[in-house]
Amino acid sequence: MAAKNRRVLSVASECAPLIKTGGLADVVGALPSALEPLGWRTRILMPAYPGLLEKVGRTRRIWRHDNIFGGPASVRSGRHAGLDLLLLDAPHLFDRPGGPYVVDGHDHHDNHVRFAALSWVGAQLAINGTSDRWRPDIVHAHDWQAGLVPSYLKYAGSTIPSVLTIHNIAFQGIFGPDQLDDLQLPTWDFHPDALEYHGLVSTLKAGMIHASTVSTVSPTYAHELTTDDFGFGLQGVVSMRRDRGELKGILNGIDTEVWNPATDANITNFDAENPAAKTVNRTALLDEFELDEPSGPLAVVVTRLTHQKGVDLLLEQLPTFIEAGGAVVVLGSGDPSYEYALSELAARYPRSVGLRIGYDEPLSHRLYAGADLVLVPSRFEPCGLTQLIGLRYGAIPLVAATGGLKDTVVDATPENLSNKTATGFTFSDIDAGGLGFALGRSIDLYQDQDSWQQLRAQALHAPVDWGTSAAEYANLFTELTS
Repeated sequence: MAAKNRRVLSVASECAPLIKTGGLADVVGALPSALEPLGWRTRILMPAYPGLLEKVGRTRRIWRHDNIFGGPASVRSGRHAGLDLLLLDAPHLFDRPGGPYVVDGHDHHDNHVRFAALSWVGAQLAINGTSDRWRPDIVHAHDWQAGLVPSYLKYAGSTIPSVLTIHNIAFQGIFGPDQLDDLQLPTWDFHPDALEYHGLVSTLKAGMIHASTVSTVSPTYAHELTTDDFGFGLQGVVSMRRDRGELKGILNGIDTEVWNPATDANITNFDAENPAAKTVNRTALLDEFELDEPSGPLAVVVTRLTHQKGVDLLLEQLPTFIEAGGAVVVLGSGDPSYEYALSELAARYPRSVGLRIGYDEPLSHRLYAGADLVLVPSRFEPCGLTQLIGLRYGAIPLVAATGGLKDTVVDATPENLSNKTATGFTFSDIDAGGLGFALGRSIDLYQDQDSWQQLRAQALHAPVDWGTSAAEYANLFTELTS
């Protein structure tokens, strides 16, 4: 039985469509609407970065404080894109050039202060409520930027339950213990079983210690985080929470209204039952990048250009893929050396490689709509949204078998093709050889168009929405508040 009118305070550093640097924003923006039919109403606390108050429009102040870590601050309530927002207006922390975390290629020098303030305010709202008489039943904190919310709740003696979701354990919010007093954290709890992390403080570790439950964004990633290869030094803490039954792996979904090929204004529309217009989008994509019609699959890459995302593996294997008949379009930005190497690849194969450095949301929709394949060779991937969008748009995912990629793509083995459960290609040896073998398999299957179209149909019908996952969150929230 669904809860009735229960309240969630979601605390995060970004939220689509207002501000986005990665998949975290998509999750924070999409989960509330999936939870609401299940009886859980969410308000999202996030920083009022430059321009956000103007973008949201009408707001009202529901909380204020004279001095939060160096300056006055208030929280303003408003609605945007169907979301209930609480914007932390603290100009001394957030009204500055650059992105949420970086300016001119470098982290903001006081990121630990900025997001400790976000966490502290989140705890205050949870404990004392707002001037419009709203108080949450549970707090949902996201990643290191909100990692201190469970800690501030604990140190205040609050019994309000909290869930910390780890979207990427590689980012941990590290700062020195000399900052504890300034951030209103107790120096007496600076030891390995609480705040200390190799002589420093990790906001992510603190949250993992103090949250009622820790969740990750896929079941496989939850397991991986207990291992030395994936735990980034926190595998002991993750294992401890697992052994207590306090670790959950809940797959992300995607917003199937935003990502809907039947209504997407950026493309020629199609759907799972009538996918014929997929060909129209494919031709348009080839024309847009002035590429020749390939004899093999047209692949796309939509990613940050980093080592984690396996861009070096792509650079090693794409020439073989192209010479075997494939073509590729890349959209992304990141490591300058990868940007340069990709530009050289595009110059070497000008009629088979399209490249756009940067990020372009409408273009990403056109890429998924036109692609035969979407390539995701990540060395680790907590959940991944790219492969889910690929499934939704019939761009067959070719992915490394890690994290949520492993949980969401069924490999096109002969058995899975025969029983019609396959939805893509996976490779377990996450190196250039493993990627190359998977790319070769995709080229071979593409020559059998009947099998390829069957695989595409299965991909288009794969579940990618928030339905099942939102129910898991709702059940977790209910358990913790009962």
